[in-house]
Order: sequence, then structure tokens, then C-alpha cells
Amino acid sequence: MEPRHVPDAIGERAPVEEPLRPLRADAQRNRARVLEAAESVFAAEGINVPVDVIAEKAGVGIGTLYRHFPTKEKLFEAILIGRIADITADALACVNSEDPGRAFFGFLEDLVEETSSKRDLIQALLGAGVEVEEAVAETKQGLEAAVGELLQVAQRAGAVRSDVTTEVVLSLVGATCMAADRPLKTAMPREMLTIVCDGLRPPNVARPTRPSREG
Repeated sequence: MEPRHVPDAIGERAPVEEPLRPLRADAQRNRARVLEAAESVFAAEGINVPVDVIAEKAGVGIGTLYRHFPTKEKLFEAILIGRIADITADALACVNSEDPGRAFFGFLEDLVEETSSKRDLIQALLGAGVEVEEAVAETKQGLEAAVGELLQVAQRAGAVRSDVTTEVVLSLVGATCMAADRPLKTAMPREMLTIVCDGLRPPNVARPTRPSREG
């Protein structure tokens, strides 16, 4: 039975949730559709858009949306956690590459491209005015650990300077994306990252060539 009232304001109490239990396949699909719709709507229209719009775009009832995400804040958290988890999986997938250097720098390039393509969504979420740091802290630690493992493998292969840390890598990627998004930008993220990556390599180590994506 659908609740008669569902809040739209961030942080407002919603109908009491049932205890957590494994989601049925149809519930998993509904949750995935809501997240996909929310990412699209928040990026295009900002975070103040009514949740009814998200539910309609996802093709679910408003009650279904609130059973998965009782508040907008929970929806923000889920989107950010999902994005971080995807990046973490990408980093871990590169750890056992036969070419650690190419895998490491390829991961950085993909990360910058992905972050740049989602900048409207990220800016909307960061401007939401809600605290999500605690909620995503564990997921962020997983990302840092995965990038750190990938970095160490590349360093042992001699592809990355030994004095580079995980914090430096993630800070440089973040700064590259931020700088490329300035009103007076003069370079694209990939061009800026090329210079950053050259600085991460030991002296006299050649820049690897990635396969062309054209065609």
C-alpha cells in the first residue's frame, strides 16, 4: 500500500522503513532505474527537482522510490557511493595487467574523462548542502586502497616515480578536472593530464602509447 504522504525536502522524515533484507530481482531493477534516472535528472536540472520527476523518468511509483530512498540525502549518498565503487572496480581490474605502467596511466585517463563527463552531476551533488562525507567514507577508503595498490604495482615496474603517493595521484586528478572546468579554460582535461602523467614518470621513461579509440 502506497503511503499517503511522502516528503520532498532533504532530511524530512519519510515513512518508517522495514528492516533491511536482500532485495528481490524486481526490486533491484527498480532501484537501479531510480539511480539512473536521478543521475540524469540531477545533472540536467539540479538537485532541487521534485522527486516525482525522478520517479516518472524511472517508471516507478513515488512510494517505490521512497521505499529505496527515504530522503533525497539517501539518494545523493547512493549515487556518490555507486560512482566511487565503479571507479574502485576499474582500478582493481587494472592491478594484474601485464603492462602495469600502461594500466596505471590508462586508468588515470579514464578517470579524468569519466569525471569530466559527469561534472554537471558532481557539481549538483556537491552543491546540495548536505553532509555525505561520513556515509561515503568507507567507500572512499576502498577507492584509495585500490588506487594505492595499482600505484605500487606500477612503481615496482619502474613506470612511476617512487616518491609518488596515492594522495598525490588523487589530488592531481581532482585538480586537473577542476582546472579544466574554469570559465577561462584553455586546455582540455586529457591535454592537461598528459603533462601531469609526464611528471609522475621517472626520468627517461617513455610515454606509453594507448590503442586508438577511433573507428
